[in-house]
This record gives sequence, structure tokens and C-alpha cells, in this order.
Amino acid sequence: MVLGPLFGSTPVTSLLSILALGFVLGMRHATDPDHVVAVTTIVSRERGVRGAALLGSVWGVGHTATLLLVGGAMVFFRLVVPPRLGLAMEFAVALMLIALGLLNVTGAIERIDAAAHDKPAAEAAPPFGLHLGRLLRSLFVGVVHGLAGSAAIALLVLTTIRDARWAVLYLLVFGIGTIAGMMLITTALVVPLQAAARQGTAWPRRIARITGAVSLAFGLFLAWRIGVADGLFSAHPTWRPE
Repeated sequence: MVLGPLFGSTPVTSLLSILALGFVLGMRHATDPDHVVAVTTIVSRERGVRGAALLGSVWGVGHTATLLLVGGAMVFFRLVVPPRLGLAMEFAVALMLIALGLLNVTGAIERIDAAAHDKPAAEAAPPFGLHLGRLLRSLFVGVVHGLAGSAAIALLVLTTIRDARWAVLYLLVFGIGTIAGMMLITTALVVPLQAAARQGTAWPRRIARITGAVSLAFGLFLAWRIGVADGLFSAHPTWRPE
């Protein structure tokens, strides 16, 4: 069976297989190191499975929305991303990881949540409740990651699917897979956090500091790689979409 003039001459079975692959690749995309480090920092103070899954889904929604907007524009208008712009979008992820790390290491996020709810810092995070600040942080982090990855994903799609409408559908399915994958990751992360919380009230704070330090170190590494090794701040930047 072959698609009609609306979608060209690519067999339906091939396109459906590509869409199914897009969902799987979207789930795998959620496991990228920078994604895992970022969401680990965000959920480090979450104790409920439902709350962790919600944070993961909000991250995925932000990621998917940016992917559809930026990647969709690239697909429909055949936009070309200059190397310096591509590197700059990835550098934004490094800066975000550094900021998240500093906020966790210094305890600033804890104090912000406490001040927002007029509670002592130790009582700022109810076991199954989520503050609006956490949801907005998760959404913002997802948007930044989506912005950094949209160009590379769109370029990959353009080499595989010629019809723009099917390409955008692929991006949507890919995004849904990313949401599902991130929900699984955040849900899995909260299990050891719950176990640590049962060991004493000091452990959640220690875990937040540890995850913050990892985020800070990884962000600094990415900043060096993108800014120096890939030449973002040089005259001849080298961008390799991944």
C-alpha cells in the first residue's frame, strides 16, 4: 500500500515503522546525560512518586513544545542553523546546569521554596505536594533542553522523511516518547530518595547538595567543551549536531 499525493510515495508501513522508532528514540533521548543530571537536581527534594512523575512530564512537555516550534520551523522552511547559533543553544544548557547546581549546593532553592510558602526550610516540601516553583523550573529546563536539541533532531528527520507533515508528526511522536521516558526516569529516581529520607532528616538535604555538585561539575565541563573545544568563542566554531 502506498500513500496518496498528500504524503508522497513512501509506503505506509515504512512511515509507521519510522514513527514507532521515533517514540523509542524519544524515550532513549530522555536518558541523555545532561537530561538526567538536570532532572536529578530538580527532583532531589521530591519524595512522592506522583510528584516525581509530574515533574518529569512537565519537563517533557517543555522539551516537546520547543522541539515542535523550532524543529517544525526548520522542517517546513528548510532553515539552516549556523554553527555558532547551534553551539550557543547547547551552551545555554551548560549555563542552566551550572545555575541549577549552584542553587542546590548553596541551598538557595530550599530557601526560595520556604520563603514562597512562609514555612521553615525543613518543612518547605510536603511529601506528596509540589510547589509551583518546582513545576516552573522543570518546565523551563525542558524548554532549554528542547531548544538545544531541536536543531540536531530536525536535521536527522530531514534526512529520513521528505514530507514536512510526516516529519512534524515524527517530531511529535518523538516528543511523546521523551515525555514517557522522562516520567519513568524521575519515578525511578524518587525510589532511592524515599529510602534515604527514611534514614534521617539530614539525608534529603545532603542528596540535594550532592546532585547540585554533580550538576555544577557537569555544566562546567559542557561549558568548556562547547566554548573552547568546539570553538564557540573562537573565529571558526565547529558544531556537530548530536
